[in-house]
Amino acid sequence: MYRSATALVLGLSFVALPIAAQMPKTPPGTPDIGGVTAGSYTVDPNHSQVSFTVNHLGFSTYRGLFGGITGSMTIDPKAPAKAKVSIDIPMSGITTTVAELDEHLKKADFFDAAKYPAAHFESTSVRPSGKTARISGNLTIKGITKPVVLDAVFVGAGTMMGKRTIGFDAKTTIKRSDFGVSYGIPLVPDTVPLEIFVAFEKPE
Repeated sequence: MYRSATALVLGLSFVALPIAAQMPKTPPGTPDIGGVTAGSYTVDPNHSQVSFTVNHLGFSTYRGLFGGITGSMTIDPKAPAKAKVSIDIPMSGITTTVAELDEHLKKADFFDAAKYPAAHFESTSVRPSGKTARISGNLTIKGITKPVVLDAVFVGAGTMMGKRTIGFDAKTTIKRSDFGVSYGIPLVPDTVPLEIFVAFEKPE
């Protein structure tokens, strides 16, 4: 038994060695805005999320997450005001750590994911200021489009696994009733803060 366990550990160690050898010794992304290169990027869905926060019946703060995000960005650091961003958020990717609630949120009471499988954001203007920007655009949820403004912050840029990567965080607040998501108001508030964490990448 002892020899078998030792052999298994050694085997796993040898498998892990090539992976460990590929890992950088320091973070490849840095908060230097000078590391941003011009071009067209796509969303890295494995490292991008959208979160929402609500007050639950006056007792606690409750958070949910959307994953599986897709989209694109074009940017030129010499003309940042001309940047364009397009994001799609699949409603089926919602998670709250409670399976029953996840399923309810996908129903017609809330996001009606079967009929409206994705929310969509499309930028209309960008007002940059150093490492921050005000991004105006149109947000569509359940087929209803409303203007929103994102307060965005540059997080970092660099190269990872042969891909040039740029990351941003952003915040905004919406009224869910504007988008036909009125279930539970006023027990659960109409006003909902959103946080967006997105990494964009392109081949080096």
